[in-house]
This record gives sequence, structure tokens and C-alpha cells, in this order.
Amino acid sequence: MHATAEETVQARLILSAHRSVRLRVTLTYLPDDPLAVRMGFPAEFSLDDPADGGPESEDIVWVFARRLLAAGLEVPSGIGDVHVRPALGRRTLIELRAPEGTAMVQFDTADLRRFLWRSRLLVPEGEEHLHLDADRALAQLLG
Repeated sequence: MHATAEETVQARLILSAHRSVRLRVTLTYLPDDPLAVRMGFPAEFSLDDPADGGPESEDIVWVFARRLLAAGLEVPSGIGDVHVRPALGRRTLIELRAPEGTAMVQFDTADLRRFLWRSRLLVPEGEEHLHLDADRALAQLLG
């Protein structure tokens, strides 16, 4: 069994300039998918309509590049659906864009740095290619 880096942290979902709510976010890094990180949010924060027949109790999971998370701690980074940037007071802001809407989530930068450090203990930065299984990835794509 392979080790994983997993950490549950507190974050703030920004609702407006003057309102936010606390939520727990589960950060996960899997050496079998060495280029990616996962952020799991509680299902009650989903923008999906429960009447659409989707599962109501599953966390919402966003998967994006570990390199994007690391870069965004220092300078604004990202194109497309995920943007990461430093914010005031040792915070990091992650913007998640979906067809249903945009979510702004604020994290303590120290929590994200600790998670990245733990992921690098499993797969050092620059050695991700040593952990890629091209045959398995191709099979999953064609699956």
C-alpha cells in the first residue's frame, strides 16, 4: 500500500466583501498521481441542485496541479478553472470556476505549505516522472 499525504484544514468560503463561512477542506496527495493535488469540500457547499439526482452526501473534489498550488503561494498563478494567489495576512486565496458559479476559498498559507511539504516527502519536486505509470494512465483514459 502506498502512503498518501492527507490533511484536513479549516478554510473560509468568501460569500461577499463582508461575509464568509468556515468550512473544512481535505487536502490529499497520492504518489500514484504525482502531478496532482486534491481538495475535498463538504457536499453542503455544492452549487449543484440536489433535485438533479446527484449524490447528496459525497464531498466535492477538485483536482489540479501540485505545481499550481506551490506557485500560487508566492505569485498569482493559474489559467482556466483554478487560480491561486497570495492574500493579505499570510493567507492564500483559491478561486474555483465551474459552469454553476465561482467559489473563492481562503486558506492559512501555513496549512498549504505544510501539506505541500508532506507531499514532497513522498515525491520530491522534479521527480514526479519517476512515479508516473503511463500504461495505467492510458488504460484509464481509454477505459
